[in-house]
Amino acid sequence: MLDKQNLFEHSENAILVGVIHNNQTEQQVADYMAELAFLAETAGAVTDKKIVQRLQHPDSRTYIGKGKLEEIKKYASGRNIGLLIFDDELSGSQIGNIQEAVGIKTIDRSDLILDIFARRAKTAQAKAQVELAQYQYILPRLRGMWKHLERLGGGIGTRGPGETEIETDRRIVREKITLLRKRLLEIEKQAYTQRKERGEFIRVALVGYTNVGKSTLMNLLSKSEVLAENKLFATLDTTTRKLVFENTPFLLSDTVGFIRKLPHHLIESFKSTLDEVKESDILMHVVDISHPQYEDQMKVVNTTLAELGCADKPMITVFNKMDLYEEQSFDQWLEPDVKAGLLDDLRKRWQNETVGNCVFISAVERRAIDTLRTTMLAMIRECYVKRYPYKKGFQQYDYGA
Repeated sequence: MLDKQNLFEHSENAILVGVIHNNQTEQQVADYMAELAFLAETAGAVTDKKIVQRLQHPDSRTYIGKGKLEEIKKYASGRNIGLLIFDDELSGSQIGNIQEAVGIKTIDRSDLILDIFARRAKTAQAKAQVELAQYQYILPRLRGMWKHLERLGGGIGTRGPGETEIETDRRIVREKITLLRKRLLEIEKQAYTQRKERGEFIRVALVGYTNVGKSTLMNLLSKSEVLAENKLFATLDTTTRKLVFENTPFLLSDTVGFIRKLPHHLIESFKSTLDEVKESDILMHVVDISHPQYEDQMKVVNTTLAELGCADKPMITVFNKMDLYEEQSFDQWLEPDVKAGLLDDLRKRWQNETVGNCVFISAVERRAIDTLRTTMLAMIRECYVKRYPYKKGFQQYDYGA
């Protein structure tokens, strides 16, 4: 795999940089920067400072203004700052210009996410998917990476000695992309065959924003040991388990989490993994209701599902981490009946918006898990009835369990 995946061999102090655009509020960008800090922490970096600038239009050369770059350079001087991380995607030339101006290694949000994915990839499929996304990210940025060599040349178009190297690298990268796509196609065919063999079962896919508790819920429902930790993208590879609720079998899959500004080349590379979502019968949209921006996170997931053509699938919305939500929303002096009324209003609102297909749980405290199982079972049996209308009394059959 590319050496680029080892951006954080040792813990590095980083400065995070964000931009407030015209249609954004300061609070929104503060939340985005908090997420960027969490991404940096997941990758192994330590956030030293966050810098935000309000701009009508990003600078074409350096993305942020000259004065802000000077501020960064001055702040970093004498401090052990090894990395500059931008919340938005930068071009190769912008990265080169910024590094030249401040003298610090510079990456953008996409590069940071790719690094995390490279660290998390365990199977041959995930590793190939990440490597493909890395090469697709690098290809349009090669000229910016070779800028220092081009400057050695002169004349019209500044065709310096770096030109040959650029073309050679482009050819190598394109060949790698072609080979990786072929390899992934073969893996995808094998995965499709495996999925086809279990086609008689109703399939349920856990989807949601990253770090909302999908893997914890998977472990709870299936009594298995899927990696679950408080870091972004703990799960890259799809994990599928066969479950039986009251003699009704089905397949439950845990999938990669979605995130705001997920690089498009990552979505393309992980197409075969996301096929598990596309081919499922039921989606379980897990939401971290304790997160201050949980509604924005829901929109990101729903938009991504629509892009995958999955918006019309039957869905159960699972509002997880109710224990944390109550801890953050209600103080100890609040009257019990007032608290109950507020929680009831919350439930009524989302029951309305999800047409009754929602459950409020705490996977950690195992709260309302029986209610979730009952809701899942009803929807699964309804799917079996639609698929096999000639069979009656699904609860009495074992279906090979």
